[in-house]
Amino acid sequence: MTSLLKHTATEGIRSFEVVLSDFGSISRDKVVLAADQILIAGTVLGCIADSGKYVLHDPAATDGSQTAAAVLLVGCNTSGADSNALILARLAEVKGALLTFKSSITAPQKATALADLAGKNIIAR
Repeated sequence: MTSLLKHTATEGIRSFEVVLSDFGSISRDKVVLAADQILIAGTVLGCIADSGKYVLHDPAATDGSQTAAAVLLVGCNTSGADSNALILARLAEVKGALLTFKSSITAPQKATALADLAGKNIIAR
């Protein structure tokens, strides 16, 4: 009898998997992600006020990115250069368990970020 090898693979969050409901092009925007980031789909983003570029939301920042502004829909690697990206910017429901935040975020900071998103009518369920 031949032994069967079992392999286990872990799949990351797929593009758009975080979305429960949205209104297509009304809910989405094409934006520029700042260089030198590796972000997965479902990442909560902030927007740098001076440049208008999006980065990982950082509650400790003072450049505008301390306010949660959007959710990344498709993972992106911007190593070395800015990159275009597709975000969920408004009018949507998302799977809260699939949102990705900065690793050092605290529970109160996360609650504030979710409130920021709710202010844009992006509701985590």
